[in-house]
Amino acid sequence: MPVPVRVSAGDDGTVLITPAAAADPPGPDFTYADPRGPDFTHAVLDVAGAVLAWPVLGGPVPPTAYVHDAGRAQQWLWALYGERVALAVHERALGRTAADRTALADVAARLGLGHWAARWWPASYTDGIPALEPDVLGVELAALTHRCQQLFDDGGDQPDDRAAELIEDHRAALAPLIQWWHATAHHPAHTARHLETVLTLVDAAADGAGLDGPALRHLRTALGERHPAGAPAGPGAPVDLGALFARHDGYALAAGAPTATGGRVIARGAGANDWRRYPHGYVDAAEDAVSWTARALGARRRIEVEVVAHRAAPAATGTLLVADVRVHGGHRGRVPLARRDDLWAGHADVDLDAEPPTGPGPAGVEVGVLLPGFDPGAASAHAADDRAARDAVRALARQRLATAAQPFPYGEAQSFPYDAAQSFPYGEAPHTAVSTPFLAETAATATAADEDY
Repeated sequence: MPVPVRVSAGDDGTVLITPAAAADPPGPDFTYADPRGPDFTHAVLDVAGAVLAWPVLGGPVPPTAYVHDAGRAQQWLWALYGERVALAVHERALGRTAADRTALADVAARLGLGHWAARWWPASYTDGIPALEPDVLGVELAALTHRCQQLFDDGGDQPDDRAAELIEDHRAALAPLIQWWHATAHHPAHTARHLETVLTLVDAAADGAGLDGPALRHLRTALGERHPAGAPAGPGAPVDLGALFARHDGYALAAGAPTATGGRVIARGAGANDWRRYPHGYVDAAEDAVSWTARALGARRRIEVEVVAHRAAPAATGTLLVADVRVHGGHRGRVPLARRDDLWAGHADVDLDAEPPTGPGPAGVEVGVLLPGFDPGAASAHAADDRAARDAVRALARQRLATAAQPFPYGEAQSFPYDAAQSFPYGEAPHTAVSTPFLAETAATATAADEDY
């Protein structure tokens, strides 16, 4: 069924394609999906002549497209939205039209969601949300990128067109994925086809880019030996996915000594954990991951900050993160934080005796965590909305993991025969593919079962 969209133009010559809100019935008074919201609630792709954005919360909708070069975008507009939208952009026929549900739209949305997961997945030991194995996710993103080549051109301004780079960076996952594929005689047929499709696309992308190496030669040999029906030759013994993708990072939540001792505790509190202020993989995504303690040491006042580290946080000896500290709305100070086992920790003297504001300014101690040079700025005035959005993202992650843990994690796809295209995440099923778990999500459910979550 066609989906209503609107084509509009900006003063700078850009063209905006906006989908109708999912709940709006087609009609003369429908409204359009609101593209606003925190960065971490949108999946984004840089493509030829445009930027595409999807909301990750709520039901599936066509992407919002910010078209800055309509000529370049014509190579994919028709395949993503259908001929009506492509013609409207070409002729600058502004106003309401309708987009088709297309196979490219489905796979592009999945690629966008995969990049979102690589940047914003809310991994948290304390919240019980396992991290996604980056190499497994990276290999599937390489496969999806190759499948979506129609979205890209050789303009050199599309950072998401990097299938070859993803393969090079994450080729360590190829051997365990092949081993998993070989063992799929002991798993649902959909899992076998999912793995086969990813590995075949990666092989094609590597061949097109002229990549080589032992891992890729092993992949080509495995694919070359498969049976005509696509099943791997000589199905291997069952594998324990928890062991196959087990992490060896030595994470221990309670490890480490206290940051400091002595003095009288005069206040304690929780800080803000704004995911936008540091790179993914540095800090546990839990809302209460940032905590602080204020102590009196004679006439001095010291604040100690502890931040729960992401299990993949870099174990650097130098200072990387800092705490952003503000007392009663005054000057912001920074407390250097160093990695210590499962924590980022640091302390500094501060003036905690300042008078609280008599007007509407903030009172009390505000503490956040950031990486200098990466931080886009302090939290906005919509902090409560941002927290609600983070809670919604956590709920999304839990829902996707729960789906991945099911024996048939492909929605209604299990009702289709093994070789039906709509049974699989890269076939012609635009209504189900985005909700299909990534291989990294399936692996995460297995590793989480073997760990203390």
